[in-house]
Amino acid sequence: MGETITLKGADGFEFSAYHEQPFTPRKGGVIVIQEIFGIDRHVRADVERWAKAGYEAIAPALYDRRERDFVSAHDPDGIAAGVAHARATPLAQALADIAACRDFLSARGKVCVVGYCYGGSLTWLAAGKVEGLAAASSYYGSLVAANAALKPLCPTIIHLGHTDPGIKADEVERAVHEHHPEVPVYIYEGAGHGFNNESPERYAEEAADLARARTRELFESA
Repeated sequence: MGETITLKGADGFEFSAYHEQPFTPRKGGVIVIQEIFGIDRHVRADVERWAKAGYEAIAPALYDRRERDFVSAHDPDGIAAGVAHARATPLAQALADIAACRDFLSARGKVCVVGYCYGGSLTWLAAGKVEGLAAASSYYGSLVAANAALKPLCPTIIHLGHTDPGIKADEVERAVHEHHPEVPVYIYEGAGHGFNNESPERYAEEAADLARARTRELFESA
């Protein structure tokens, strides 16, 4: 069963993280980076999925400096609150907390990172700025296109929904491949933003299953 633990950031601040040990023989560690909604049931479910797949998984609460234990609903008020926290959280601070998670896991083997929405952007940035990661899987991050020139330091893949109204998948693919033609960019037909999230209004099961399989393959080969 998962538990909430405390880690210390580079600035000395102690933030919480949802953590779960692997259910099967350990394959490595996975850092799960949240959507804008905080460490909600969907993030916890993803941590559990990775634990069941044989990974020690951890999801840092990246808004703790602003609001401890923040979780919001997937409604207009919740979206507004989550976006406000994301915009007010310095990217360098979030990446430093991801690095603290890497340090926590790395003594026991390789460390991979996966993130969704806000976390998808941070995963792409972490792949290019946080040393010591074995692999990265970025899901529908809005900052990927603007940072497409950033060179990943580890094997990295990108997942996008073709019907995502806020992220033009074809444009992201062109931007990334202009600089890094070797980086796989997977575009899922019939899938929108948040297709990995199992909330009824967003979940696209076929796309989610395929993206998870590709991510597991990447992590296992890293």
